[in-house]
Amino acid sequence: MTEHVVFALVEDFSHLAFANAVEPLRIANMVSGKELYRWSFLSQDGHAAKASSGAATLVHGDFAGGGGVLDADRLFVVSGNNVRDHVSRSLLALLRRERRRGMKIGAICSGAYVLAAAGMLNGRRAAVHWTLHDTFGEDFPQVELSKSIFVAEDGFATASGGAAAADLMLHFIEATHGEDVAIRVADQMVYTAVRDESARQTVSVQSTFGRRNAKLNAAIRVMRDTLETPIQTPDLAARVGISTRQLERLFGSHLGTSPQSYYRRLRMDRAQRLLLQTDMSVMQVAVSCGYGSTTHFARHYKGAFGVSPSKQRFRMCEARH
Repeated sequence: MTEHVVFALVEDFSHLAFANAVEPLRIANMVSGKELYRWSFLSQDGHAAKASSGAATLVHGDFAGGGGVLDADRLFVVSGNNVRDHVSRSLLALLRRERRRGMKIGAICSGAYVLAAAGMLNGRRAAVHWTLHDTFGEDFPQVELSKSIFVAEDGFATASGGAAAADLMLHFIEATHGEDVAIRVADQMVYTAVRDESARQTVSVQSTFGRRNAKLNAAIRVMRDTLETPIQTPDLAARVGISTRQLERLFGSHLGTSPQSYYRRLRMDRAQRLLLQTDMSVMQVAVSCGYGSTTHFARHYKGAFGVSPSKQRFRMCEARH
């Protein structure tokens, strides 16, 4: 029996994640010699959807009419950049309508944000691209945000984007058609490191800086986990089992900065994401980044980005209008 999968493409969607979701289905048909899957695409206007790369994908229907959805087995929302600006009433209505009919719902990349906006993920685990973790957590505290590459449970599936979309699809292919078919699909994709749901979505220090010092990596992980309640350098050093002086040497030799300067940079990066991607007040952002004083926060923010937090927010509003 052929499974019909519908992809709702939101403007600025990730073409990488989209391709990683569709191609495993196509390849499954090819290696099995059967039509195991077919697929349809929807967009806001019913004509085409533009990816963040600028590439346009022709579609079969719009969100309002839901062309081709009635006989579908599963519906995925695929989004990408600026997802908060593209959550339309017709898209939310489509998701709610199809869920009432018993449709299995999923989301890829930032798509979990859309499902959360539709109220579908309350009390559930969900995966979303790591760049949206701060925004998502602030906007939807009732959703249990997972650091896994994907979550597939209770009729809802969410993948964090990029290659994780392929991992999710291979998971479904194996569950429905067996391990042999899934392995043959992965082989065709030259994908030799297929991951299951237990794999964590991380941005490693090694990937970012090319560093492989275990103590440095551990210290940065502690920093990332304590942005709202930052700790002093001696306490940080004690947590990773080295002296304060040793920690300072590690940051100086590998990153060319001090532990506290790097810590502040992480907090400022989080603050900028929250200012640009949420409606939180400057005071709320300050508190979320470990500051008890907006004056102190604003001084550090301007030092990092050359503009005050309030002016940063004002510029963002001007750009949107």
